[in-house]
Parts: sequence; structure tokens; C-alpha cells
Amino acid sequence: MVDLFVDQVLVKNNKDRDELDTEREIVMRLQNRILMLFFASAECETCQQFAPTLSDFFKQLTDEFYVDRSAQLVLLYISLDQSEEQQESFLKELPKKCLFLAYEDPYRRELEAMFNIEELPTVVVLRPDCSVLVPNAVEEILCLGTDCYRNWQEAAELIDRNFMINEDFEEKSRRSLTDPVRRLKYKVEDEKKKKQKKQRRGWGGGGDEGVKADGSGDDKEGGGSPW
Repeated sequence: MVDLFVDQVLVKNNKDRDELDTEREIVMRLQNRILMLFFASAECETCQQFAPTLSDFFKQLTDEFYVDRSAQLVLLYISLDQSEEQQESFLKELPKKCLFLAYEDPYRRELEAMFNIEELPTVVVLRPDCSVLVPNAVEEILCLGTDCYRNWQEAAELIDRNFMINEDFEEKSRRSLTDPVRRLKYKVEDEKKKKQKKQRRGWGGGGDEGVKADGSGDDKEGGGSPW
């Protein structure tokens, strides 16, 4: 998705309206992340109703108050407002971590045509390679809430899969189906390593010299292993 915005200026929805205007800043913010393009307008009543839901959805996945580690997720508001005042008003309903394009930026309309936006609100979900993951995720977000992200994360094959919602510690039903298998695999590997360390200490007297003392350290074929 970096290619879509590498020559653009993205604005942060914070008090200072900080800009991401260099290729390095854009890459650092968007690379290896799922991007939600939120097409909406302050004049659209349905958009007004959906905005708080989307805002909560994004916060629960990226705010440290809700998660141990922020999800690899970016929210970018693509304003289809009729005035800059309308855009500013609507941005107040969105998270401060949200990004947006300036009202005078013509790229807003180019993106509208590029993704063939026919209804509002629309949330286009993009993989890191810019391909469309979900053409419009509004209904999915309304029905599934933050569980959407797990589906997107697996489908997008993100490099880092360490994200976990705090509630997962208490609600096993929210975990991925493959999560128990992965946990068991890592648990078995960790226990095996601990057992091997204990055996080496017990047989070798706590060092390489102890291993050689009983002759096991001279086994060339075994590479010095107690096995």
C-alpha cells in the first residue's frame, strides 16, 4: 500500500496536524500493515452513526488501554465532504491516531474513482501489497467487531503475528483456531530445552570440563552430546 501514498502527504488527526510528507515517514507508517480507507461525509447520516463504532473498533485494536501491543492497522479517512468545515467537524468523531488527506488534496477523488465507491460509508480494507482484502467492511465491523481483525490478519499473512487482545486471556473463544496448536508447540519446545539444560548440568558438573571427565565429551560422532 506504500506505493499508493509514497508521493502523497498524509495528515495526522492530532492537535498539531502533523504531516507525513517524506517517503521514509510514509513507509514507516504503512509498511506491513493493513490499511482501512474510510470513505465518508459529514452530510451522510449513516456515516455519522457509523463513525463512533469505527472509532471504538480502531481504538480497541490500537490503543494501549485495550491491548498489550497495537495491531498492525492504519485508519485513513478519505473525506467526500463538500467543505473543509464539514471535514474538520467529522474528524472530531475519529481517533487521534487516524490519518487523513487534506481537503484541498485532489487525491481524495482519485481514490474514490480508483476503488469505485458507490455508497457511503465504505471501509475498503487493503493488504500490505495494496490488493483489496475487503471491498466494504462496514457490515463486517458492525457484526463481528474486533474479531474482523483476526480474519484480516490471517488473510493478509502479516509478518508479525504477536498481536493479542487483552480479553483473549479470559475469552478463549476469541482466539484463532490454530492458537492452541501454536501454544502447545512452543510449550513442548521450551520444556525440551529446559530438560536438556538440566541433564547437561547433572552429567557434566556444570561445564564442559565435567562433560569430558566422564568421557562423553570425547564422542566425535555425537559432537560432545550426552546422547
